[in-house]
Amino acid sequence: MNISPDEVLYITSFRELGWGILLVAATMVMHGFGMILTLQVNNAFKPRLDHSSSHSFIRGVAVLILVSWIIIVLHLFEVLVWAGFFVWKGAMPNFSISFYFSLMDYTTLGSIYNLPRNWRLLEGMIAIAGLMTFAWSTGVLLTVAQEFQDREMRALRKRYQP
Repeated sequence: MNISPDEVLYITSFRELGWGILLVAATMVMHGFGMILTLQVNNAFKPRLDHSSSHSFIRGVAVLILVSWIIIVLHLFEVLVWAGFFVWKGAMPNFSISFYFSLMDYTTLGSIYNLPRNWRLLEGMIAIAGLMTFAWSTGVLLTVAQEFQDREMRALRKRYQP
């Protein structure tokens, strides 16, 4: 690996670390509120789904789709915060590129763009935020999906009991 003389001079700053910690915390707070909202939406539909009808499967899948959409929009809002920060600090030339970059790093895919050297630690920190929130979202989505599957299995057993 060849390291340029400029790279040797780079030292991670407390400012960069502090902003990263603050952004990860903001992401987690937003996600916490979003996950509570997601579970409240799911719970709001439960009474309608628990009274088994011929359309319970379709309604249950519709709730899963709605919950998935809420989670997706929530993640996009979280990425928006990171993108806004990068534009605010002059680390990205415009919001469009910043949003693309932030989304790619948040999902850990990476992109053709990089942050300036004095902000490069945040490339890893946005990935950390994304990994933690995707894990949290997965847990919530699995909870909702498990409830759906359990409800459908009870309905099937009830329907086919002698």
